[in-house]
Amino acid sequence: MGKYLAILNGTADDADKTALSDAQQAEFMSAWAAWAQAHETRLVDPGAPLFRKQRVTSAGIEPFEDGKVAYAIVEAESLEDAAGIFRDHPHLTLMTGNSVEVLECPELPGA
Repeated sequence: MGKYLAILNGTADDADKTALSDAQQAEFMSAWAAWAQAHETRLVDPGAPLFRKQRVTSAGIEPFEDGKVAYAIVEAESLEDAAGIFRDHPHLTLMTGNSVEVLECPELPGA
């Protein structure tokens, strides 16, 4: 079994986020919890939202914005298997255009 990092990308702007009612937000969080429970044996880290961000370069450190809104880490037999875990993730239906990127995290040689 390998580890895979999932990055959840969102398309919502501030207006879209405030347009969600408290009931819609609660329904989404309940669906996320149900998804996590259904995949609990595969979740290494159920993840969390991603908020304030800073980019570090040789020129310095600066704040930045992008569409990455949350992460999770799963265990799976293959990249395809890991990606399949997210096919029914509620994030995909919260806003049109939302997506999940799944990246393999191989063990470092000699680690």
